[in-house]
Amino acid sequence: MKTLFEPFNLAGAALHNRIVMAPMTRARAANDVADEQTALYYAQRATAGLIVSEGTPISRQGQGYLFNPGIFTEAQIAGWRLTTDSVHAVGGKIFAQLWHVGRVSHPSIQVDNAQPVSASSKAAKGATAFGYDQNGKPGPVPASTPRQLSTDEVEDIIRQFARAAENAIKAGFDGVEIHGANGYLHEQFLNPWVNDRTDRYSADPLENRLRFTIEVIDAISNAVGAERTAIRLSPYGQLFDMPLYDEIDETYTALVKAIGQRKLAYVHIMNQTGFKRIDNGSEQSNPDNFFALLETFKRFLPDTALILAGGMTRNIAEDMVNKNIIDLAAFGVPYISNPDLVARLKNNWPIADADRDTFYGQYATGYIDYPPYHDL
Repeated sequence: MKTLFEPFNLAGAALHNRIVMAPMTRARAANDVADEQTALYYAQRATAGLIVSEGTPISRQGQGYLFNPGIFTEAQIAGWRLTTDSVHAVGGKIFAQLWHVGRVSHPSIQVDNAQPVSASSKAAKGATAFGYDQNGKPGPVPASTPRQLSTDEVEDIIRQFARAAENAIKAGFDGVEIHGANGYLHEQFLNPWVNDRTDRYSADPLENRLRFTIEVIDAISNAVGAERTAIRLSPYGQLFDMPLYDEIDETYTALVKAIGQRKLAYVHIMNQTGFKRIDNGSEQSNPDNFFALLETFKRFLPDTALILAGGMTRNIAEDMVNKNIIDLAAFGVPYISNPDLVARLKNNWPIADADRDTFYGQYATGYIDYPPYHDL
């Protein structure tokens, strides 16, 4: 019987357990550079088998939130080095999540108040970025109507992803995770209701729809190695005005099949649909075909680990690991208020609630001041 607490070989990297700390934006980095607080925050949580960092922008253009530590300047590389050294010093492993938000941005975040860019010229209705309002105060602002990228600009962003991956390895990360989920740039190419292009990165045919993401994967794999390359995806996700479409299963199955051929370190699926309880007391996902799609992914990934995040509990995670549906289980919000989450899960200790009012931008409060269980 498999457990969450046994070691796992992740493409040659020895993990202490099958528990992953999922990426979470915390908006704590002054000047967009990881600092001593960042290092302490991650080191406190380094008993996870694997940590995936908060999204780290690959360029200023790719940024949609203030106070996020990027990975495109020398200062940012040096800042992240303190974090990776700290995590490694206590035996942890950490991947950097590489991020380009695309249209989920605002001119106040961009260089010279430039218009955000996207696969599309369509605005993300109802979406917000975290920028400066009309009074110069930081806070939520409506995402702006984007400018559609030219073909040459798309190819340049692919190169930016590869450079960011090289920077991450230089900063000491064990690998990189492409943020291909949650309504950001990669999904803006993948979703045919958003992608209104007519070039080789158009939504139709399917191979064009997948082209940007696959070319980013290949560029990063060539730069740092497939064993240090991973991706996060969110099929059925609807964040930031991502409408559902008929070809979801076909799109993601084709993408995961292509990933499986490339033997990446892992594919990280974000379950935005949640879990619902059924009559026998077990849990299943909603929509019902989400698990069927997940099982399809697993078949196409014989040499690539599969991670699932979203609504995880110990019971759900262990059940899915035992059934060989997933290899590793990722926990998000519980890691905010439980730096010792592995011990709490293993010993069935209570899980502390997080203060949502301090999720973002409150400095040390709600960031590095949550105690481990034995200190309570």
